[in-house]
Amino acid sequence: MAFNEEIVVGREDITLEPERAVLVGIEELSGAGEASMQELLQLVRAAGASVVDVVMQTRRKPDPTTFVGKGKLAEIKENVAANEADIVVFNATLKPAQINNILDVLDGCKVLDRVELILDVFSRHARSREGKLQVELALLTYLLPRLVGRGKMMSRIGGGRVLGIGVRGPGKTKLEMDRLRLRQRIARLHHQLEELRSRRDTERAARRQSGLPLISIVGYTNAGKSSLLNALAGAEEVAAHDRLFETLDPTVRRVDLGDGVSVLVSDTVGFLRNLPPNLIAAFRSTLEEAVQADILVEVIDASAPAALGQHHTSQEILGGLEALDKPYIAALNKWDLVSNPEATWGQLKRLPNAVRLSATDGYGLDELKARLRELVRRHRTSATIRLPYDRLELLDLVHQRGRVLSEEYQPEYVEAQVEVDTEILGKLAPFTVNQT
Repeated sequence: MAFNEEIVVGREDITLEPERAVLVGIEELSGAGEASMQELLQLVRAAGASVVDVVMQTRRKPDPTTFVGKGKLAEIKENVAANEADIVVFNATLKPAQINNILDVLDGCKVLDRVELILDVFSRHARSREGKLQVELALLTYLLPRLVGRGKMMSRIGGGRVLGIGVRGPGKTKLEMDRLRLRQRIARLHHQLEELRSRRDTERAARRQSGLPLISIVGYTNAGKSSLLNALAGAEEVAAHDRLFETLDPTVRRVDLGDGVSVLVSDTVGFLRNLPPNLIAAFRSTLEEAVQADILVEVIDASAPAALGQHHTSQEILGGLEALDKPYIAALNKWDLVSNPEATWGQLKRLPNAVRLSATDGYGLDELKARLRELVRRHRTSATIRLPYDRLELLDLVHQRGRVLSEEYQPEYVEAQVEVDTEILGKLAPFTVNQT
């Protein structure tokens, strides 16, 4: 199987010469293997390596001892030598025994599975203290039962690419700790993350006091979530690049949707099929932006052949977070890249509140804002208020956080028709003469 790729270099943690990787996967009889391998290739590129070959094997289920069987593993060893490869990446979660057996055959070559590759990419993109702690916790939890194989691999690595894939994150010293010290480190990470989670809960409570609805942008990695946040905010709020897992740390910004409706919008970590459960657990405090949201906007790459499959993966993860009971909009992003718009719309228009848009050029953005305003207003109450002239600061508050439909100035008060949320309605209660 051949792939054409360009490697982006220049990152401080990438060596001058990219590592050369051979990808290995199983093509089950269902025929879904190639799409999954294309995704693995993107992950390897995001980790800074160059793919020199892809090995696919058709079989019903993995070999319990070597994943691909001894014969195929011998072929992979020859492939590694012929391509001068540094690393072999398996498109599956390998068992500790499988890793040890594979390392015994591929002597001197690094071996990673899909989970560790994802964790390696995460370690490159984590910027905040919380993000780095979350990645370290997930990686150490995953590697704890695999220390024998990892130690064997680390002792055999040589050459000029030691700072490559699978050697980032916690670092060699921490990975060589004995199990007891490693468990102690994991316990400390849990404690530190719990403290940060309490702080984040305090921040969420403060945002709740603002009375502004929270809209959480979710979806498959690289679908354009950060680009959409930037488009809604009207500024380059977060980095938006064509790479997997570009955003790990949540960003929350106030956004004016027009017509007197303001909201808070959060961007969250992207989803991926077969995302490691321990990674979801580690990033739970980050993903709780989706749990706490009033409205979800799922960004879907409409130009991707597997758009529906990516949507189903996002729904599974959101279901695991118990976040599917919220008002929802399907934002069909990258519509400008869709090759057959009519057929694609026929396939995706059944998704709830489906909106076609392109976050990069603004197409469909006005319609998305209109849909969001409609959902926000469903959570508002209409009321008639009469404010004395010494309390007009409350009318300013409605202008800021609600909607003033009409104003009529009387000798002793201002009568106004307003739309407000529950919190603002409570402040207006002494002056409310009617509400619907």
